[in-house]
Amino acid sequence: MSEKFAKGWEDGRSDQPITERIKSAVKPPGPLKPRLNMAVRRLDMQIQKLDQAGDRFSKRDKSIFARIVDAYTKHDMARANVFANELAEIRKMEKMIMHGRLALEQIVLRLRTVSELGDVVSTLGPAVNVLRAVKTGMANVFPEADRELGQIGDLLSGIIMEAGQNTGFSVNFDTANEDAQKIMAEASAIAEQKIKEKFPELPAGISSVSLGEQSPTGTS
Repeated sequence: MSEKFAKGWEDGRSDQPITERIKSAVKPPGPLKPRLNMAVRRLDMQIQKLDQAGDRFSKRDKSIFARIVDAYTKHDMARANVFANELAEIRKMEKMIMHGRLALEQIVLRLRTVSELGDVVSTLGPAVNVLRAVKTGMANVFPEADRELGQIGDLLSGIIMEAGQNTGFSVNFDTANEDAQKIMAEASAIAEQKIKEKFPELPAGISSVSLGEQSPTGTS
């Protein structure tokens, strides 16, 4: 780590031109490490909110499943199928939430590693791409999460730019995209497995929309 970058990492000082120092005085960007830690805290908050949303959907899932079983035992297949389709939509939402949560969890782990090693540019590039993917998946369902993840992404992009200026390193976009896709694919696979383990299957003969046709966050 260069001396110039070390200063910016811990306390935000760097040898800037006078114009840049004036801009910083008006709106100081702040040290890199505290800003990175702030991003981690904000992501932790989003993970907690997704957990809360997941719990709400889980309760709704159990309620509708009980109605399906009740209709099935009464041989009311039309009513059972209506509830089954509603359940399928809820489980798509549950999968999306779980997928996004797992992806954000991976990003938090990487950001905490960055705070220890200072490997900013190469680590934050994929992180920003993952945040964009999760943000897209949340846009129509959780507008608040959509906005917050956008702001966190902007914060991390600013850190990448500043770190690149101080160290001379730049983001390898091909590698960043590939790493981001791996994170999203892994999160999707785990979410799919957790959904299968967590929720009981529908009784035989009841049709519903397939849960696995398309990943809500755009990654199959």
